[in-house]
Amino acid sequence: MSTGANALEPAGSKPSRYLKEHRLKLTIWIGAIEGALTLIGVIPHLVVFVLAAAAILFWVFAGRNYKSSTARHLTWIFAASQAIAVLIPTVLHVAEWLAIGVVVVAAVVGLVILFAEREKL
Repeated sequence: MSTGANALEPAGSKPSRYLKEHRLKLTIWIGAIEGALTLIGVIPHLVVFVLAAAAILFWVFAGRNYKSSTARHLTWIFAASQAIAVLIPTVLHVAEWLAIGVVVVAAVVGLVILFAEREKL
């Protein structure tokens, strides 16, 4: 009876093992770079959104059912990195609007205080 790692899981190909071990790091780097390129205007936002939707749908309906472990890992990395690439500009835009909202609220509060002080003058 064997007690090694091969007894629990059959050995995959070298690329498959590499992708399995590094898929999170690869996903974050690809998504971050693509998100940054979107922020500086090299890649249009619409292209990133369409590519992310297509990648995630492809993974859901085809990629996760591949017999090849390497193909499954590649489609997962592709879908996850596209999701990250969409989140980066989206989070930035939400943060911009939140900052604008905070400034507007501060301006309104400041005006209320100023006009309330005007009555005392």
